[in-house]
Amino acid sequence: MNFASSFAACCGLLFGTVADEPTRPNVILVMADDLGIGDLSPTNPEGKIKTPRLQAMADEGITFLDAHTPSSVCTPTRYGLLTGRYNWRSRLARGVLSGTSEHLIPADRPTLGHLLRGAGYHTAMIGKWHLGWDWHKVDGEIDFTKPVLNGPDINGFDQYYGHCGSLDMSPYVWVDTGKVTAVPDRVEEVKRKDDRYGWYRKGPMGSDFHIDEVLPHLFGKSIAHVKARAEAEAPFFLYLALPAPHTPIVPVPPFKGASGMNPYADFVMQMDHHMGELLDAVEEAGIADETLVVFTSDNGCSPEGNFPALGEHGHDPSGIFRGHKADIYEGGHRVPLIARWPAAIEPGQTTNALACLTDVYATLEELSGQERASIGGEDGRSLVPVFNGKASSGRTTLVSHSIGGSFAIREGPWKLCLCAGSGGWSAPTEKAAKKQDLPPVQLFHLGRDPGETTNLAAEMPERVAALRALLQNEIARGRSTPGESLKNDRDIELR
Repeated sequence: MNFASSFAACCGLLFGTVADEPTRPNVILVMADDLGIGDLSPTNPEGKIKTPRLQAMADEGITFLDAHTPSSVCTPTRYGLLTGRYNWRSRLARGVLSGTSEHLIPADRPTLGHLLRGAGYHTAMIGKWHLGWDWHKVDGEIDFTKPVLNGPDINGFDQYYGHCGSLDMSPYVWVDTGKVTAVPDRVEEVKRKDDRYGWYRKGPMGSDFHIDEVLPHLFGKSIAHVKARAEAEAPFFLYLALPAPHTPIVPVPPFKGASGMNPYADFVMQMDHHMGELLDAVEEAGIADETLVVFTSDNGCSPEGNFPALGEHGHDPSGIFRGHKADIYEGGHRVPLIARWPAAIEPGQTTNALACLTDVYATLEELSGQERASIGGEDGRSLVPVFNGKASSGRTTLVSHSIGGSFAIREGPWKLCLCAGSGGWSAPTEKAAKKQDLPPVQLFHLGRDPGETTNLAAEMPERVAALRALLQNEIARGRSTPGESLKNDRDIELR
């Protein structure tokens, strides 16, 4: 691929020189699963897990220190990432889909796949989908010999290879662009009581599906894909959704036991190693300068990582923040976000710019040279100005959502949580908070209190009212960016 002219154009796009047309970089978007902001050295230098390859990626690019998922749990965050739209606008009000759920994103909803395919990209998805697809069922049972319908292919991806839900959700089969690669030949299960870290639910498993090999297998598929696309004339978009370090937590040698802490830390180290292999493949293919690589996570670390065991070694997957996966607190949705593009992003940057994974849509819309559309990316701002060293993308608010459907809204350092407890799994849960007669809303100043320890709601009722009204407006308009008002997919009432 000859991208000399594109390189000149990208300098114009990002650094302000005159350019005839914008560049179209290759894009590799990698999403880890249940990785906390405290688990990587670029976002937590005090962390005890060694992640040298992601540290090197950060040193060569930009690290966001105030980046967030739209939800604190898997499925809704993936919806928000791919559509640039807050997940709670969809029909999924709370919780996640299962491995047998029907598709969530309709074919006519713009996604990153549609966006980049429309700009001439080859688009591919590899890994954990967790947005539902439609199995062929007979009397409620899946017929694995029949095509799978309404998968990533209807959402703008030319090809895909992956599994439907989380790696602890059956069925355990690979689907290659609508076709099951191997019909299940056995039923497997590992019970939690038998393996604190490596458990997974009972279900049918394909003959070519092996739990311990899934993570390296997906990286191998991705590396092969990068090498193949590097020879083509068109730019490519690869969305690689990892199954790690989510349960089953199954590190393999030489990573098993390498951390000296527990299997979760080992698994993070293994993931870091494989990310290095992917980055090496980009270099070896000669396309590093024209490739934007983005690494992030779908939510904070799960309790399955065993916070107490990690804490014995001085490591906290949430860093200085409160809570974890599923929660409305920062530990639930503040995540690593690292971007590397040698030709256009100055190395060694860190930024405190407020960012949300819904911003990826608007960012790629700009980088692919497309006009901003009224539908698609309606809750995102382009991060290109931040790549260029500016302090902000223009984002002034952030709406967060917990697994239980609780809302929070952020404006500047102020954060209003419309729940009495965590809205998720950490103490106090909503049920426990109500029993304790805790206030129904929580107001925090993250600048002075990043750990969300002091609820200021009773002292500042006017601030509470203003933030609640701001949230209500963003819900009612169907978007949080300028443009015509749109409809949500369901009626949304604040509690």
